[in-house]
Amino acid sequence: MSEPQIVALLVTVGFAAGLNVYATTAVLGLLGRGGVLVLPGSLGAVESWWVIGVCLALWAVEFIADKIPAFDVVWNLGQSLVRIPVAAVIGYAGAADLDPGMQVLASAAGAVLAAIAASGKAATHASVAPSPEPFSNIALSLAEDATAVFLVWFATAHPVLAALIAITLAIVIALLVRTVWRVLRRTIQRVRDSRSAVQTY
Repeated sequence: MSEPQIVALLVTVGFAAGLNVYATTAVLGLLGRGGVLVLPGSLGAVESWWVIGVCLALWAVEFIADKIPAFDVVWNLGQSLVRIPVAAVIGYAGAADLDPGMQVLASAAGAVLAAIAASGKAATHASVAPSPEPFSNIALSLAEDATAVFLVWFATAHPVLAALIAITLAIVIALLVRTVWRVLRRTIQRVRDSRSAVQTY
């Protein structure tokens, strides 16, 4: 792969890791082990069956946890502490053959995109948490998993296009997160105001 293709792949993987780091890492390892993708830099480590097995097991746990209403909000907030640093490490390891400046940039880009994706995931799950039915929550989680897997797979043949899709999604998510958090803040403030009014009365 050329340098731009490597960077594009790592950008895509960083965003995908923000959605589901275990699925992303497992798929990367399987694609590398299957010869579909020659993993750049030091990413060959994810081809280990131990790494793949652990990631698949954790993916199974997340698959269930991420679909339980209310619990999924707590889960995603906690998992953000895993997704962001792992995305940074993947970016750094994948760019090991590039110059040091580009390696740091790839690591930072992976972390930023993972943070945006993880924030969007947490915000959207928080927004649907009040819904009494579980189907919207389940559909949302399945869509996130499918997007992460698709982007990693698509990047094997079209890394630049996959990176453009990931960046576009990141921009859309960043805009949506601002809107969602504003709505949540206003809702919380209204609840507080109504409680204060009741107590005053």
